[in-house]
Amino acid sequence: MQICGVDDAGRGSMLGPLVIAGISLDKKKLRKLSSLGVKDSKKLNPKSREQLYKEIIKLVDDYYVARISPRIIDASVKNHCLNGLEAKYMAKIVSKLNADTSYVDSCDVNPLRFGKEISQLSNNHKIKSYHHADSRFVVVSAASIIAKVSRDRAIAKLRKNHDLGSGYPSDSVTVKFVKKYYLTNKAMPNFVRKSWKPVQKIVLKN
Repeated sequence: MQICGVDDAGRGSMLGPLVIAGISLDKKKLRKLSSLGVKDSKKLNPKSREQLYKEIIKLVDDYYVARISPRIIDASVKNHCLNGLEAKYMAKIVSKLNADTSYVDSCDVNPLRFGKEISQLSNNHKIKSYHHADSRFVVVSAASIIAKVSRDRAIAKLRKNHDLGSGYPSDSVTVKFVKKYYLTNKAMPNFVRKSWKPVQKIVLKN
């Protein structure tokens, strides 16, 4: 029996991609996944995540990573359907990995509705959708590590040319970078999410 886990990373960030990752493996391997020390990526430091990333990829039968650009995110936010965008990409991953049951971390306030949407979009795959699935199911924890490491690598690439911090609105380095870039260029770089409220505030103020 094949089990799949799907999670995202970077949803709340002002810049960079939103990354959604999925892994699939035989149910018999779940215990091995736990014994590696796999847990919700937010509870691990970057070094542990990098190490586990390699171990997970070795152990799983298949995995898939989708990166959603700020341009696509902005278009979805304009139509008030960021959750719909996530559902669409999660469904794409579920279809690709084609497991018997897929566990997903719900970004919707209504996990049942979110699961139903993914199921419909993925040709009626069996979906189990929960809040905090990344800390409840090891298969989703593993997907959260793959997503977070992939997202961190994308940000590290951008950081080679820009001092932009973590990308989150709570990070003063990020806010300072976006402000300074906009004041200098009278435009936002293509890796910034222009639909985000903190970004729009900067534009309106300046």
